[in-house]
Amino acid sequence: MPWLEPVTLSGPHAQLKPLSHDHVDGLTEAVKDGELWKLWYTSVPTPEGMGKEIDRRLGLQAAGAMLPFTVFDADGRIAGMSTYMNVDTPNRRVEIGSTWYAKRVQRSGLNTQCKLLLLGHAFEKLDCIAVEFRTHFFNNQSRRGIERLGAKQDGILRSHQIAPNGTLRDTVVYSIIASEWPTVKAHLNYQLNEKPRA
Repeated sequence: MPWLEPVTLSGPHAQLKPLSHDHVDGLTEAVKDGELWKLWYTSVPTPEGMGKEIDRRLGLQAAGAMLPFTVFDADGRIAGMSTYMNVDTPNRRVEIGSTWYAKRVQRSGLNTQCKLLLLGHAFEKLDCIAVEFRTHFFNNQSRRGIERLGAKQDGILRSHQIAPNGTLRDTVVYSIIASEWPTVKAHLNYQLNEKPRA
């Protein structure tokens, strides 16, 4: 039985469902909100490339390297994508990444809810020893968001990848380890319940 299997994760502010080709139209509309593919320091599919991106993620899922999700907002509208990726089954580690959200749900409780659901599943059901997050050195919004979750910086992989525009990407690596999860969980629940704009 595979370690990672498709699952639906639900909370009051968001729902994560297994990625499907049925979601292509909703994802295409969501990515147009904010023209997210134009951000040079991140890799977000274009509207025309959404079908290929779904193929890519489902191919990685078939290979056991990724578990991709479509993100739905509290009203049931498709709002973006997220994944467990760089799956390391023998060491019970995953990275949460390849995430993007429509502009309309950014700076809402949706991202906090998604991370709470994904981290909870990773630590409480998959028995992960650590969950990683990685982002571009210049993606300050992403870095602040990861740090707000309670993840700690492990380091920076310098000249880690060649970006589509030919520049070299320095990748900032963060993680939450299993012993930190109870505190991080309390923190995320507090953010969702106490602050209207978590």
